[in-house]
Amino acid sequence: MKELMIVLLLCHPVSAVKNSLMLNLTISSGVPDVPEYVVVAKIDGITVVYYDSSMKEPEPRQVWVKKLIDKYPGRWKKGTQECRYYHDVLKDETGIITKYSNQTGGVQIVQQIIGCEWDDETDLVDGYKKYSLNGQDFIAFDVKTETWTSSNPLAESIKQKWNRNKARNGYWKNLLTKVYVDVLKMYIKYVKNVLNRKDVPSVSLLQKTPSSPVSCHATGFYPDRATMFWRKDGEEIHEGVERGEILPNHDGSFQMNVDLNISSVSPEDWRRYDCVFHLSGVEDIITILDETQIRASVGKTYEEKPSDVTVPITAAVVALVLVLVAVVGFVVYKKKKDNCPTSPQDNMNELTEGLNPDKDNTQPTEKSTIQTST
Repeated sequence: MKELMIVLLLCHPVSAVKNSLMLNLTISSGVPDVPEYVVVAKIDGITVVYYDSSMKEPEPRQVWVKKLIDKYPGRWKKGTQECRYYHDVLKDETGIITKYSNQTGGVQIVQQIIGCEWDDETDLVDGYKKYSLNGQDFIAFDVKTETWTSSNPLAESIKQKWNRNKARNGYWKNLLTKVYVDVLKMYIKYVKNVLNRKDVPSVSLLQKTPSSPVSCHATGFYPDRATMFWRKDGEEIHEGVERGEILPNHDGSFQMNVDLNISSVSPEDWRRYDCVFHLSGVEDIITILDETQIRASVGKTYEEKPSDVTVPITAAVVALVLVLVAVVGFVVYKKKKDNCPTSPQDNMNELTEGLNPDKDNTQPTEKSTIQTST
């Protein structure tokens, strides 16, 4: 069952050409040694915030988020409160789902995935809100038709009830395809401003032992659409080459490596080989295979390049953290506020009002960052 929980939390494929903001919320019962309530916030598939019911507050998973906590403790406290509150909301929704599906005993795992995607090349956007029960799709919101679709016959009654609430469904469409997309765009703009800098990414040659493959390792680049390959006499080679994945650094930049098996390369031929790192907008970095330039590495764990940029605390990033953490409170449950939802644009105005750098944004606002009704 633990393995099932891990799969539920991690199986969210993200297209290489799309930017995404996603919240994965899970509530379970009857599962030993697994927290009842788990929240994972991701941007472009990278976890930035994690929280579960065994913790006192959400845990930042990126350095820039930690900087924001220190700078804006009031906002983080508000997000923590919302995170705890939504635990009760999701428990109530779980009760409805399990009641209609006749799953009132034994192991129960209800997962809710909420988020948006934006293709920065085509400007196409999409949003999603869906529920699963014990690893099986249950019911999902279609932003194009503003209706709910059931993946399980037991979800039919819930679908019919939710489809009658036209105001709520219209709100969700605007929230998922406009409000969250705007926040995601602000984040992407922020990252580009900080990481699309003139500093040249660092490229090094690493080797564990004299007989190990030589790894060409690049770090400190953005975005993650870089390529790197080995050449011999100026021609790209594939035999004896192993490509690694592009991995995130804690400052928002990325790293990657490509290994060359040198077991059949004679010492006099080493300089016929070179590694090429290519990133749009940056002149290709060519590193010749030179024994004097190789540094020792430990296994496959490479040291990240220390960030030489002090990440500025901008209103856009503050807005992002508010969304990632306080978004779990974007449903003001009827037992707390039984009236029509507030306008998403009103809340978006609040979200971005700090764009004026002269304003003091150190205190949280009284309104919830994003609100709607269920």
